[in-house]
Amino acid sequence: MNRDYSLDKVRNFGIIAHIDAGKTTTSERVLFYTGMTHKIGEVHEGETVTDWMEQERERGITITAAAITCFWNPTYKPKGQKPEYRFNVIDTPGHIDFTAEVKRSLRVLDGAVVVFDGVAGVEPQSETNWRYADDGNVPRICFINKLDRTGASFERSYASILDRLTKNAVRVQIPIGLEDKFEGVIDLLKMKAFYFEGNMGMTIREEEIPAEYLDEANKYRAELVEKVVEQDDTLMAAYLEGKEPSFDDLKATLRKATLAVKLVPVFAGSALKNKGVQLVLDGVVDYLPSPLDIPPVHGIDPKTGGEIYRNASDTEPFAALAFKLQNDPFVGQLTFFRVYSGTVEAGTYLYNSTTGEKERLGRIVRLQADKREEVKKVFAGEIAAAVGLKSAKTSHTLCDETNPIILDPIKFVAPVVSLRIEPKTKADQEKMGMALKKLSDEDPTFVISSNTETGESIVSGMGELHLEIMVDRMKREFGVEVNVGKPQVAYRETILGTAEAEHKYIKQTGGKGQYGHVKLTIKPMEKIEEGDKIPKNVKRYEDFEFIDSIKGGVIPQEFIPAVEKGVHEAMDRGIVAGFKMVNISCELTFGSYHDVDSSEIAYKIAASQAFQEAAKKAKPVILEPIMKVEAIMPEQFMGDVTGSLSGKRGQIEGMDERGMLRVIHAKVPLSEMFGYTTDIRSMTQGRGSVMMEFDHYEVVPPNVEKQIVESRK
Repeated sequence: MNRDYSLDKVRNFGIIAHIDAGKTTTSERVLFYTGMTHKIGEVHEGETVTDWMEQERERGITITAAAITCFWNPTYKPKGQKPEYRFNVIDTPGHIDFTAEVKRSLRVLDGAVVVFDGVAGVEPQSETNWRYADDGNVPRICFINKLDRTGASFERSYASILDRLTKNAVRVQIPIGLEDKFEGVIDLLKMKAFYFEGNMGMTIREEEIPAEYLDEANKYRAELVEKVVEQDDTLMAAYLEGKEPSFDDLKATLRKATLAVKLVPVFAGSALKNKGVQLVLDGVVDYLPSPLDIPPVHGIDPKTGGEIYRNASDTEPFAALAFKLQNDPFVGQLTFFRVYSGTVEAGTYLYNSTTGEKERLGRIVRLQADKREEVKKVFAGEIAAAVGLKSAKTSHTLCDETNPIILDPIKFVAPVVSLRIEPKTKADQEKMGMALKKLSDEDPTFVISSNTETGESIVSGMGELHLEIMVDRMKREFGVEVNVGKPQVAYRETILGTAEAEHKYIKQTGGKGQYGHVKLTIKPMEKIEEGDKIPKNVKRYEDFEFIDSIKGGVIPQEFIPAVEKGVHEAMDRGIVAGFKMVNISCELTFGSYHDVDSSEIAYKIAASQAFQEAAKKAKPVILEPIMKVEAIMPEQFMGDVTGSLSGKRGQIEGMDERGMLRVIHAKVPLSEMFGYTTDIRSMTQGRGSVMMEFDHYEVVPPNVEKQIVESRK
């Protein structure tokens, strides 16, 4: 079986945006115009294809990233031909509570279409998504949507992209009219006007630019040409001599600059009014990368620990990354994977290099959101899902056993909100464990733990909505009814000073005794720059560093892991109020052992006790999550909202205008923000709203620490 689309004709891209920017509406148009659906599903009618979960349709928001395979023939190609390009599209959530879906999607996609609300411009989640795309060096194009709305402004939205995201954005289109007079778009490369007519804007009419827009179009085209020729010395030299670059040269140079993330083309339109989406799809073909345009994927050889790379080619050894699990009511567990190199066939065995296990790949499906198309073989550069893999989890590498590779894992943000849950009945108790495991496998930011003292189950997530949806899914998908406690903040503890402590654990109980003796030095963990060499005696984790400085074998090497384990366990229990400790560097400097009585358990206990003694002397403090808050309201309510945020220990960082509304930017502790959505509505007669996302952890003030400690007693 051969591939039906060559690699240069494949585009893997995501549609990312802040909540309510029109992402899913845009995705539905993509499906319609590429012929995958014959009717456009609308978010407000609860009939979309990509938002297929019950909770998504009820709430009109995207919760889980949906993958779609579709096919496109650019509008400038002759009509009636077989589609020339295959698109693997992922529609991602816009709500901050489901940010993990965006992060994992961007990890496996080659490019992104970033959608903006033409009224609001750049919003908080736009910035977060942009940062994730920057982290992965993902090429992107922008689509300023909703230009038909009252208060829409292409120029204001474009300015917000330049101001808050990147100076490299460049207009390739401008709108013809705005709000209810929005008619079409002007292409600044072709210098033509485009109108969208007929059923659902299917008929595209190309015209000369209306006389009243000609000066504006010439001005912005000159800006575009200048930015593009700057990217190529030959074009620049010719341009300075007064030669106008050709359309093909401009387009090729803009593509090259977009792939290198040096320029970001900006498109205009209204997905809801069926204007401009087809030209954005042309932009995907023209400017976003094929798998051949991205650098070879990087990984580690599990046998040698050395760096290895895989090129996007069917002839290279098979390597794929599992990036998402999904529980499907009809076929069981689906494991979504992106193939970076090689091919794989249904019925063969996969090697999971992360766990070292082999598993049979029974069936492979290609995804049309909630529908499945079974395929026999998947090629390099494609995205598909395996049915029924037992051991594969998010971030695991699936590869060829004779040429193993471990690909870089996806890093997720730690959860900041916790809830206590308990089953309503004995029958629910048996099902709850299974439901929690499946949901946490699906979503790495949904973490399950138990309180060792009370035996209660604690679930943690990215926000109140995230946990609310998970509890709802337990009920609907798994039939589990639970009682839920109040949301709790995920506090952390750390140390501000340096201290050392020594502990001997000696126990004689007739016969073999126990002997463990360690000396530890602890201090705050220092940041290291990318590329810094980590010494061999240092084990570095995200929030913890263990340094083995034992000389001359005063503690046998086989007991060192037990010392580290003892420190880990003490950190999990905390010192001040029982919260997990983070950002600590622990050095094992001295100790001793007994030929007969020394054991792993003895060193673990000794290390745990020594760590606790040292931590008490090292200025331990409680850390709390601080949220980046954006409150939006009419001007007359600004005083009330500013006062209420300041009263919640908030730091007001700035204010700006958004059309007729005013926006307050602030940093506020999460503990003060529970239920604030309701508060701001009542303060603003229902006309205000608030958006929050996690920003950083900060030391709590002494009076707040005292309250937290007392509440834990």
